[in-house]
Amino acid sequence: MTMKTLPTIALALALAVGGTALAQPAFAQDKKEEAQQRKFNLSSGARKPISELQTAVTANDEAGYTAKLPAAQKAAKNNDDRYVVAQLMLQWAIAKNDDRLKLAAIEALEASGGATPEEMGTVYQNIAALKTKLGDTAGAEAAMAKLAQAQPDNPDVIVTQAEMKASQQQPAEALQLFQKAIAAKKAQGPVPEEWYKRGLKFAFEGKNPQATAQLSRELVSAYPTQENWRDTLLIYRDTTNLDKPATIDLLRLVRQAKAMAGERDYYELAEALNDRGLPGETKAVLDEGIAAKAVDPNKLAFSEMLKSATDKIPADRKGLPAEEQKALAGGSGTAVLGVADAYYGYGDYAKAATLYKAALQKGGVDANLANTRLGIALAMAGQKAEAETAFKAVTGQRADIASFWMLWLNQRA
Repeated sequence: MTMKTLPTIALALALAVGGTALAQPAFAQDKKEEAQQRKFNLSSGARKPISELQTAVTANDEAGYTAKLPAAQKAAKNNDDRYVVAQLMLQWAIAKNDDRLKLAAIEALEASGGATPEEMGTVYQNIAALKTKLGDTAGAEAAMAKLAQAQPDNPDVIVTQAEMKASQQQPAEALQLFQKAIAAKKAQGPVPEEWYKRGLKFAFEGKNPQATAQLSRELVSAYPTQENWRDTLLIYRDTTNLDKPATIDLLRLVRQAKAMAGERDYYELAEALNDRGLPGETKAVLDEGIAAKAVDPNKLAFSEMLKSATDKIPADRKGLPAEEQKALAGGSGTAVLGVADAYYGYGDYAKAATLYKAALQKGGVDANLANTRLGIALAMAGQKAEAETAFKAVTGQRADIASFWMLWLNQRA
């Protein structure tokens, strides 16, 4: 016999874990579902006890509910019986706003065998949220594991698992799950910016340079803001053991991405360039910082560096042609590379590119460094295809720096 009873209560839950307070579980009736009530096949012996329990719930009868619930549970023989009893328990728990009663009711729904596959996902989510709220971390994780098994390709579920790992101080596991969630989400559409940032945070905390580089590229590919460019490049620098020349090339990209954020950024790049004997580029960086009102030229550290670079520039520029001829006449590319750096610093990117090529032809230089700087010079000269060829020739640790530059180049184009 078919009995039409209360509508299935839709379970809706906003999960927010990992540094954010868990949202209050919310339970609401779906109007469409209410209009099309589910029909239940209740066993003959369970109809009367369930009806009496429903009457107590509707009347908000505490004594009646306490007395009738055990009888209804004992009389429940099939899945529909148990499901309806669990729904009535949930209705009562909602009215009382009691999280422990809600959890007991939802666990009864899980165990009833009467919930639809679509409902089970929300059941597991609610169990996980309530157990987290009640301090049962292991129970919450077990519920999410069931949900992940039921919905293995659901990126939102994977992210929730990742945040649980994060809350348990397991950044490596959280990183793996965020990477999995991002890959799954990409197959569906855009990935939320925060997912990239959260994954990047755990890559940084776990000192994982490969994941840091990958997530950094993905973040600035999808969300190429100045803030993201600066954060990703500096996080990458701080995660890896870059030498000084590589650090310069990375900070040069921060500057070209217009992501310099304050006097420290300008000082770090200017100081590195000054130490490498590049007064032209040192002065250009400081002048840019002053124009952006990020650098105070009256501060001793800046004023001394600016004066030193300014004083060196006339003789340095005047001597470049002779240095170029001497370097090209030599047998090694090392001196040619140094002259190319100087021309780059003065903004003569075409000349610099020609000399970087000459340095590579002569040999005796770090090919990855020379190809990185050749690509940078060509990119600054507007020769996109040639720059990409140079960047693609870079291997080893510098390959990440080259890939960042190539990404910026493609966005610029």
